[in-house]
Amino acid sequence: MKMLNEILGTKYPIIQGGMANIATGAFAAACSNAGALGIIATGGLQPEGLREEIRTCRSLTDKPFGVNIMLMHPAADEFARIVVEEKVPVVTTGAGNPGKYMESFKAAHIIVIPVVAAPILAKKLAGQGADAIIAEGSESGGHIGEMSTMTLVPQVCDTVDVPVIAAGGIADHRQYQAAMALGACGVQVGTCLLASEECPIHENYKNAVIKAKGTDAMVTGRIGGTPVRILKNKMAREYLKKEKEGAGLDELEQYTLGSLRRAVFDGDTEMGSLMAGQTCGQVTSIRPLREIFADICGA
Repeated sequence: MKMLNEILGTKYPIIQGGMANIATGAFAAACSNAGALGIIATGGLQPEGLREEIRTCRSLTDKPFGVNIMLMHPAADEFARIVVEEKVPVVTTGAGNPGKYMESFKAAHIIVIPVVAAPILAKKLAGQGADAIIAEGSESGGHIGEMSTMTLVPQVCDTVDVPVIAAGGIADHRQYQAAMALGACGVQVGTCLLASEECPIHENYKNAVIKAKGTDAMVTGRIGGTPVRILKNKMAREYLKKEKEGAGLDELEQYTLGSLRRAVFDGDTEMGSLMAGQTCGQVTSIRPLREIFADICGA
């Protein structure tokens, strides 16, 4: 089995997660320069904004990088066109099926790696031409599925004949080794990068992650069918209370609308959405990306 770094041309078999409003072109370039595959997130961007972030990334690194397309985004079609025009080497996708873009991606020699939360979707996407699959367990931050990484990764490995990358609940070398034992060829990480020196989030957000225990990473939106893992705070508690009382989506949206931006840019740790996974309990200090990636791989 080829390791992920051999497939992507990176130093380490690590992909940086495509975190909305956080994974900028500059941050993706920093991750690529530190040995992983940096990813630019489309969440929070408009089409021309994505083009600018791609060009910023390319100006800061000569290493491979990628773009994550959130397929539920209203501008997903335009994002797909831009990554082809800009000759982006790797695309990861989330929240949907990238099948309708596969022909244009393949014609542009783009490596396509969808993120999945269930083996059945992995099988479908591999059949449509995905080059690899990111199997993301529910331990991760942000939008999640129901299966844990420990159960999801081996089932996806048994279901598809393309390389599988493990994501969710990976922040150190022990978890990296566990992912390899489950059959993965590499890992995708996000939460452990929030406390990196290079991460562009507000210092208040970084400090909240450092202070958090693993049990502080709770899930909102389960009742409404849109589960999202974030750190406990006033917004999260109020959201859960309203959700249990039967509040409608419009009422609940008042809590979430713009909440990630409030956390990332304003450092609002009370009413902001502090997206983070259960590995927050292992993140105890602010460190450079190079050190984080080397430690994960035991280098």
